[in-house]
Amino acid sequence: MPSDNISENLVFPAVRLPSAAIAGTPKLFPIRRIFCVGRNYAEHARELGHEVDRQTPFYFLKLTDSVVFSGAMIPYPPGTEDCHYEGEFVVAIGAPAFRIPAEKAGEIVYGYAAGIDLTRRDLQSAAKEKGRPWDLGKTFENAAMLGTITPAAAFGPVGDQRIVLKQNGEIRQDARLSDFIWSVPELIAHLSRYYHLQPGDLLYTGTPAGVGAVSPGDTLRVEIDGLERLEIAIGAAE
Repeated sequence: MPSDNISENLVFPAVRLPSAAIAGTPKLFPIRRIFCVGRNYAEHARELGHEVDRQTPFYFLKLTDSVVFSGAMIPYPPGTEDCHYEGEFVVAIGAPAFRIPAEKAGEIVYGYAAGIDLTRRDLQSAAKEKGRPWDLGKTFENAAMLGTITPAAAFGPVGDQRIVLKQNGEIRQDARLSDFIWSVPELIAHLSRYYHLQPGDLLYTGTPAGVGAVSPGDTLRVEIDGLERLEIAIGAAE
């Protein structure tokens, strides 16, 4: 006879959601889903050979087992010879919303964090050429790097804050959040037309120009005004 205890009926233990550190508290932020915005900085779109499109944002997703937190050393990703860093400003959603207007989008934001969208660029490019999904190039273990989340009230309004990515101490990306093609409220409002946003969702808001390849032995650091920095080391391939 089946047990009333659901955990006893599982054929193997359920996977626990990863949880991010929150600045100023021992409490943790459980991560539910990871949404990523493509080409949200004009100069980055141009460096990849694309026209700047202000009409409609587009998205891709990463699995929660892609998350790795600041201070970690990860192995160089498998299956690629051209893995790229993409420094990003990350929005952490703290309340449910569906079809929320942009002027109310700030009400569901829990906080913000520094992030890196790691990309197997060679696999992404091959998929694009064949008109296939980008999953193999974007969604893999350790591909969604995340720093400590700062509550929205402590961070203040999203405006002209500087975002910088350093590779081995050298600045590779340097921009302002005011350079967004689509603002955070616009992105939340648009995304909520297609998904019932929920507490625990993350929104990676796109990367500035200056993306480039990583190598074993590299250290990556993202610094955003008002947020705790994110730092990750790249180890040898497994």
